[in-house]
Amino acid sequence: MKRTDLFLLHGWGVGRAAWAPVVERLAATHPEQRVTPLDLPGYGSEPPIADFDAAIDAIAGRLQPGTRLGGWSLGAQMALAVAARHPDKVGKLLLVAGTASFVQRDGWPHAMPPAMLAEFTAGIAADVEAMLPRFVGGFNRGDARAKSVTAELLQLADPRPSGEVLATGLRWLRDVDLRPAAAQVACPTLLIHGAADPLMPLGAADALAALIPGAQVAAFAECAHAPFLSRADDFVARARSFLHE
Repeated sequence: MKRTDLFLLHGWGVGRAAWAPVVERLAATHPEQRVTPLDLPGYGSEPPIADFDAAIDAIAGRLQPGTRLGGWSLGAQMALAVAARHPDKVGKLLLVAGTASFVQRDGWPHAMPPAMLAEFTAGIAADVEAMLPRFVGGFNRGDARAKSVTAELLQLADPRPSGEVLATGLRWLRDVDLRPAAAQVACPTLLIHGAADPLMPLGAADALAALIPGAQVAAFAECAHAPFLSRADDFVARARSFLHE
């Protein structure tokens, strides 16, 4: 049987272990297919890469043609960029809490004001140990399981990468605008999004889906930025249906 593995890219600051609770469940009905979280550049044993496009090319270089690729938050932006720049490498694309632009720009209001990101970046530089729990707690605001999801993510978090790697990720979030790239995505695409996500508003998912030919959106009520933990049963069911249909 042909193997069509699923690779998952994590978000900023947390690491690939965030995916651990759903990895086995996503693979359960198709044991011949592996589900593998990947480290972003600078996390785990992966060397840091400062340039966003070079980081995208490096991730694409680790994939076989036709791979199913998923990503969460910053990882969703990177997965989107891989699918646009290297269409032969991605057979299906799963974007979780994804957006084309993390900050507000002309014609893109569904995002964080740039000044707010600048303030957060300064806070990370001054006291990363205090800011990371605030960040995780903040993006779970409005979730029906906010406290438990925040605690679970903080417990799952991999060892923190260097301050330089964190700063690079924040610079990407500030600078990267993937609206032109989105139209180049040629593979089937599903966006899973929390309807109450305070970090990536649902409007961002709807607007991004409108840019990607044929993309679908699955929005989960009373769910914030981590639907694979907050609504794990619904997430696994919807993702499996999409990935194996």
